Amino acid sequence: MRVLLTGGAGYIGSHTALVLLEQGHDVVVVDDLSNGNRLALKRVEELSGKPITFVRADLTNATATRTTLANIHFNAVVHFAGLKAVGESVEQPVRYYRTNLASTLTLLDILAERRITRLVFSSSATVYGEPQTSLIAETHQTGVGLTNPYGWSKYMNEQIIRDAAAARPDMSVVLLRYFNPVGAHPSGRIGEDPAGIPNNLLPFIAQVAVGRREKLSVFGDDYDTADGTGVRDYIHVMDLAEGHVAALNYTSCGVQTYNLGSGVGTSVLEAVRAFEEVSNRPIPYQISPRRSGDLATVVADPRLAQAELKWQTTRTFTDACRDAWNWQAQNPAGYDETFRVVIGPVATSTKRTVDKTVLRTR
Repeated sequence: MRVLLTGGAGYIGSHTALVLLEQGHDVVVVDDLSNGNRLALKRVEELSGKPITFVRADLTNATATRTTLANIHFNAVVHFAGLKAVGESVEQPVRYYRTNLASTLTLLDILAERRITRLVFSSSATVYGEPQTSLIAETHQTGVGLTNPYGWSKYMNEQIIRDAAAARPDMSVVLLRYFNPVGAHPSGRIGEDPAGIPNNLLPFIAQVAVGRREKLSVFGDDYDTADGTGVRDYIHVMDLAEGHVAALNYTSCGVQTYNLGSGVGTSVLEAVRAFEEVSNRPIPYQISPRRSGDLATVVADPRLAQAELKWQTTRTFTDACRDAWNWQAQNPAGYDETFRVVIGPVATSTKRTVDKTVLRTR
């Protein structure tokens, strides 16, 4: 297939692009680079030995997007494009709704005009709201107890896509609900490069290990879990990327929905210990009050994807920590390559300091 990846220069998109290229597909990426990085795609080309067609465009601008894509052919789409920070969505709700919904509406119009039928949508476990069970299957209620505009935008997008597919019975749509993507490509050439303060646990731990941040805040140690800290389902980004390819290869008219998770829970303190082990560095942390809305345990039930997509995770959380550390050690300031610093045996470069925290050799 010739696959269009919207938002394909981002964390998950770049890893999916690599897997697609390695499996013989052609890749077209459209991205406005607000959350992505052109260098990530250049490194994907280096790793795969194959070219990517890159188009810079903002999907919320329907007219400009149509013009930009006018002469570019593709026959399937993986839709990653959108804003993704939960906390920021609470502060900027209108921006999140406008961006995340308008980009989907533009894309669906283009698919209809070109009679393209195959779509995979990057959704999220946030659509489940406040889970009623610790192990969450696709049959769990959605759209109830959602606490932030990011989650609502994913839920609304799912409904918009379902309605569009109902009007086009030939469409084959897969909605993928992620749990907690972590890790990086084992080469260390591509990985997660969050702007500003990381919203997720593992990149924050990695930045503490590399010296970009002083310590980790652990929000709550009095949950009903083995060590009192929250338990989450972490999925290696390469497993996640392979899940997208499995979804593209799955042919069934209508809309199918799958969880992409490992089915295994890991607590915050277990994550800290695992990262200390692979990095051979201490991870200082402090216990802070619980955050409103945080739950004790949230773990995916991935059996439906295993049965129907013939996909399952093959990498462990320790593998994810090892690969995340390899990426962070080689790229202490992400994709910025202009400042030189030595971390252990690895020489890397970056120009910037982050949040006024000085990079240092430890």
